Amino acid sequence: MKKSLIFLFLVLLSFACNRVADNNSSKSVFKYNEASGISSLDPAFAVNQANIWGVNQLFNGLVQLNENLEPKACIAKSWNISDDGLTYTFNLRNDVYFHNNEAFNNGKGRTVIANDFVYSFNRLLDPKVASPGAWIFNNVFYHEIFDSVNISKNKIYSFKALNDSCFAITLKHPFPPFLGLLSMQYCSVLPHEAIEKYGKDFRRNPVGTGPFKFKMWKEGVKLIYLKNENYFEKSGDEQLPFLDAVSITFLIDKQSAFLEFVKGKIDFMSGIDASYKDELLTKRGLLNPKYKDKFKLISQPYLNTEYLGIMLDSSNLNFKNNPLVYKAIRQAINYGFDRKKMLRYLRNNIGTPGNYGMIPLGLPSFDSAKMFGYSYDPDKSRQLLAEAGFLDLASLPEITLTSNSEYLDLCKYIQHQLGEIGINIKINVNPPASLKELKAQAKLQFFRASWIADYADAENYLSLFYSKNFCPKGPNYTHFANKEFDKLYEDAQLQVNDSLRYIQYRKMSNLIMEESPVIILYYDRVLRFLQNNIYGLESNAMNLLTLKNVKKIQ
Repeated sequence: MKKSLIFLFLVLLSFACNRVADNNSSKSVFKYNEASGISSLDPAFAVNQANIWGVNQLFNGLVQLNENLEPKACIAKSWNISDDGLTYTFNLRNDVYFHNNEAFNNGKGRTVIANDFVYSFNRLLDPKVASPGAWIFNNVFYHEIFDSVNISKNKIYSFKALNDSCFAITLKHPFPPFLGLLSMQYCSVLPHEAIEKYGKDFRRNPVGTGPFKFKMWKEGVKLIYLKNENYFEKSGDEQLPFLDAVSITFLIDKQSAFLEFVKGKIDFMSGIDASYKDELLTKRGLLNPKYKDKFKLISQPYLNTEYLGIMLDSSNLNFKNNPLVYKAIRQAINYGFDRKKMLRYLRNNIGTPGNYGMIPLGLPSFDSAKMFGYSYDPDKSRQLLAEAGFLDLASLPEITLTSNSEYLDLCKYIQHQLGEIGINIKINVNPPASLKELKAQAKLQFFRASWIADYADAENYLSLFYSKNFCPKGPNYTHFANKEFDKLYEDAQLQVNDSLRYIQYRKMSNLIMEESPVIILYYDRVLRFLQNNIYGLESNAMNLLTLKNVKKIQ
């Protein structure tokens, strides 16, 4: 009886959810599936793509990125940066309102003012909130206040409301990518009234300023947003957004989601899964001709570098009989497999061979003509092995490569090709969570990894090799340490001229590839599949989903 009641409840809930989103056939409802699930709609926890996409429809920040990943106006209509590069002053719009919500006295959202940003940014830094995005403001200037009784101290950060429409931030050191950081969803503006009302439950009761407002969420089943009739942005003379609602489902099985897409019950898919890769794409990575009258494919470079990392810190691992201590061995691995062939046969040419270093296509500092990398050259690999003292390849110890099952086919391909030149690779498969933890604790000799840009600047990638960022405190998972690199990295932070800074970035990239703490596999691509009646969906190298300009033609 109890099971019957639960089943009836779920049926009724599903009916209600569909009715909320589709109660009028003339309403345009954009539907997509989020297989990985959404854990929070609080911008402070916009830590992965699923949460970021969910948050991005509900909230706004000071700035946003255009399709070329350049900062443009959002709630801040203009800004000024001081000559020393330390103080950023933002002039705010006066027509931005929080969504209507019972957290406000009259139930109607109020105007956003500068103090809302002071509150939101301080909340992001609050240890009690424990936001994974607090690092964004590591470079913000602060002073400390000491309590003479408790001998404690509080940090007062330089977030200042100069008046209701003027907000300022002061940094400790110049940091040219800072505007890009402010475009991240962590930096969304929040109303203190809603935080005070909902507390930790704000994660499922979000109140923002975005083009859509929260309606309902049955976790693991469906999430519904409705059009924000009071949204401040326009496209020409037309009010945004164009859609009436957004409906998000949470089918875990990607094959099932694909079938829903084929049936027209989902409007959009991102990325490709091995279970339907060959059905949707040709071997050249183009849309299968049989679907040309039904779907659209949007593809462009994605700021995601896939690589193999090598632990270089002998204090963290037993380096006895570890051939990776030799730079020549690391370089031999880099020369030892055909990236172009790997992409053609295993990924339908989705991506670009990683022959140019850590900085991916899609960033303005990328320049293939000026960046050193590796292409397939087995003879060079054998030469390097001999230089490292391994003329007798039987004496070369086995190397263990750790990956998860999703990338097992790539690892086996590399294992096979390296085996042909005498480098024996053993593959150790771990669950994704275990792999992530072992990598963060510097306990892996050789591991598969990827880096998706947090913000659109090459510094984000180069920070993985700065010696002060050793994991677990930072993202330097290889424990690469080089004084010349560190000097270039620190100097680049002071360089406000983009062209000169990009030259320094490329020098750093070339130095990394010469030392080879990583083996670059490929630079990924954004793949977006749409139903043919969807228009205006923007694509960008950050793979950020923005729905405010989307139109769905019935």
